[in-house]
Amino acid sequence: MPRNVYFSQAVKSEQNLYEDLIIESLKIYGQDVYYVPRTLVNRDNILGEDVASSFDDAYLIEMYFENVEGFEGDGDLYSKFGLEIRDEATFVVSRKMWNQTIGRFDDRVDPRPQEGDLIFLPMTNSFFEISYVEDDSPFFQLSNLPTYKMQCRLFEYNDEDFETGVDEIDDKISQSSFQVVVDVSVTGGNHPEVGEVLRQTQVAAIGDTPAIVVFGEVASRDKVTDTVGKLYLQNVGVTGSNDARDFVVSNTQPLVGDDSGYSVNITKIYGLDDASGEAFISDGAAENISFEAFESGFMDFSESNPFGEP
Repeated sequence: MPRNVYFSQAVKSEQNLYEDLIIESLKIYGQDVYYVPRTLVNRDNILGEDVASSFDDAYLIEMYFENVEGFEGDGDLYSKFGLEIRDEATFVVSRKMWNQTIGRFDDRVDPRPQEGDLIFLPMTNSFFEISYVEDDSPFFQLSNLPTYKMQCRLFEYNDEDFETGVDEIDDKISQSSFQVVVDVSVTGGNHPEVGEVLRQTQVAAIGDTPAIVVFGEVASRDKVTDTVGKLYLQNVGVTGSNDARDFVVSNTQPLVGDDSGYSVNITKIYGLDDASGEAFISDGAAENISFEAFESGFMDFSESNPFGEP
């Protein structure tokens, strides 16, 4: 026998009621999180990835944290690379609220939560990367799909560019980013501002050959005097060359600000030969300097070593 024609599971009013009950439940039992979409800067069409992603927006929305007994995944474990934290979590969000809050601003081909986007959970002050989006659970109750379920893993920061405009997010990333620390000489008390991009032209443009420029963003600064300062530079990169390049100490190749136009000269770059700890200021657990000192005497290439060079 076919179904009774007088009863239907696709009644719009019942679907709306079901969806509103889910939204109300999420607002009561959910968590306020920031959804941070990923922007692909230079997509590799062969591998389908982008090593130079940026995150330029953040949207506050309520989501249900499905893991009631703590994070899933392998947890904390020691590997050959040191301590790894492999926490995982599952978030549930209403389709209706996602479309109203985020989807209408999403100009991607498929406007839905995307694998690779981030969720910032203020409760634990941590970022989670979406690894899979399940869009059919619960499966067609009342003939509709009211939620997205996102399986996420703890995000590993890889020097991506964050400019979301939310201080809680941008400051968290800034504290975790690799920073180049330099002393600079300043003219007229014109210190570069935090957030400004500074550029050092190391090789001038010749004909059609572009200039080679090393750049970095000011994460923080210390004003020692009107003429002396210390800069902490993040998101360091190079244009005009495929080779890796670093900032150089120079009186003729100044750092010039994109916005202010202020010009400062680098007088010192903190590196492995500096014992002050400034070279790895953003990573208190870094032991690069200790390993560098230990490595210098680890191999003995003197004539008394029978396994060394003659």
